[in-house]
Amino acid sequence: MTERDLGKISHVNPITLADLPLRDELVGEQPYGAPTLKVPVPLNVNENPYPPSPAIRREMARAVAEAAETLNRYPDREALGLREDLAHYIGFGVDSTQVWAANGSNEVMVQILQVFAGPGRTVLGFTPTYSMYPEYARNTHSRYVTAERNRWFGLDVDDAVQAINDSHASVVLIATPNNPTGTAIPVSVIDEICERTTAMIVVDEAYQEFSDAPDDSAIALLPKHGRLIVVRTLSKAFALAGGRVGYAVAAPAVVDALRVIRLPYHLSAPTQAVARVALSHAPQMLDKVAELRITRDETATWLARHGLDAVPSQANFVLFGRFADRHSVFTTLLERGVLVREVGPEGYLRVSAGTPEQMSEFRAAMIEVISTSSRLPTDADDARHGDPGPRTTDSAATRDPSPVPGGHDD
Repeated sequence: MTERDLGKISHVNPITLADLPLRDELVGEQPYGAPTLKVPVPLNVNENPYPPSPAIRREMARAVAEAAETLNRYPDREALGLREDLAHYIGFGVDSTQVWAANGSNEVMVQILQVFAGPGRTVLGFTPTYSMYPEYARNTHSRYVTAERNRWFGLDVDDAVQAINDSHASVVLIATPNNPTGTAIPVSVIDEICERTTAMIVVDEAYQEFSDAPDDSAIALLPKHGRLIVVRTLSKAFALAGGRVGYAVAAPAVVDALRVIRLPYHLSAPTQAVARVALSHAPQMLDKVAELRITRDETATWLARHGLDAVPSQANFVLFGRFADRHSVFTTLLERGVLVREVGPEGYLRVSAGTPEQMSEFRAAMIEVISTSSRLPTDADDARHGDPGPRTTDSAATRDPSPVPGGHDD
């Protein structure tokens, strides 16, 4: 074969997904995640719209430069300094033996299921809730079942405990404030659920800092309940989504269990360095949170004033609807440069709290679509009303039903 002939041969192998020996549950699946769309007003993935200050960014750059001096060496595989800094930030008398850190709360949650779920075990979630939960279960060979939240998207203790018992769940996932509804679950409810089950209770507090009562956290229950884990992230209120740092707070024995399955050197030296700088400036990193709470509440009030159902939220987003054709509304907004999320119960969209300029653009775009969009009737089959019993679900059934570029977030 001549060099000229070789030049005609593609350097990319034509093998397809259908030709590969995939695990059965992965056949037909698509990669999970939000496409990166360049739009003027991105309000779809609940990021803090304000970056770290120039002074903090310069300090982060210096810290990364220092870390680069030893990039030929592996990082601290236990991330001891970072865990100490996290413990100081968390408060509640927590020390570093009670904290575990990983690459975003996604990795933390997968590690938890690797330890406490897996083949032959069941994970229970309460819907509507974060659409990554079935993915975590699938990727850890766990059975995933769901039970409905109540009509206000909260949890009733008796119904929750009944669902745990009926499903024989090993791990129970409770998001508060919940994504996509923004609903907060009182700590007293979590306390009682923990009292009445031996399952591992995982409380996902990714949006807790946006709550009107951020100190009203399930972390306060840790001395009382050894099978409780609270998961948080620096990706949301802390304005460090690109840093990829999440963490779990739990009893030291739980942290030790997570250390058993963690891959060595999972957190890079630059990641640890950037996160430690951010934590050393916690008040400054969080200084826009109060403003974003106001933006959230003002947005909900504005939407309600224009005849839409805006679900009360304790996060940095508002779920609103109910549109007869939410995809059409989503597309119309996108055509106007505004990207929201098509997610949650039928007829709803979700909008993140953005800058004043972004929210002004959102409202202007909404004015254009409100008058032309039809609504679901109030007596329609509403996701707020549902059978509280558990049901088995697969990943395809629990995904966002529309293949639109709204994406999925951390």
